[in-house]
Amino acid sequence: MRAFVVAATVLAAGPAAADVFTFETPSENIQCSAGVEADGSDVICIIIERAGPPAAPRPAGCVSDWGHKFAMTDRGPVQMLCEPLDRSRDGFDTAGYGVTAQFGAISCLSSREGLRCANRDGHGFFLSRRSQQVF
Repeated sequence: MRAFVVAATVLAAGPAAADVFTFETPSENIQCSAGVEADGSDVICIIIERAGPPAAPRPAGCVSDWGHKFAMTDRGPVQMLCEPLDRSRDGFDTAGYGVTAQFGAISCLSSREGLRCANRDGHGFFLSRRSQQVF
């Protein structure tokens, strides 16, 4: 496994391709992809195995996996996504316990309790096998 250390900041002006970072918790149960561009940032995290009820009720039209995929941008609320779950568990850097990463205006902290990510508006999520919360 590779160690995970990142502070992503974009300083260039004008159009540019996004910088994309992938990471997972040491348990390999939570995997994330974060994108940073000059005009914003986003993060999508998947919890592969979870227990208990999902963080929000399943939408009426959702016929795919629910309660596993969480997305947010640097502003605004978290979205839970109704999409098939990829359980590959390969190719991610490890975000060791106690590591905080900054992706533009989104901050994520990996701890023994789980993964907490929040944006500049104070919206975010906490993910662990036992509990998934959106705030």
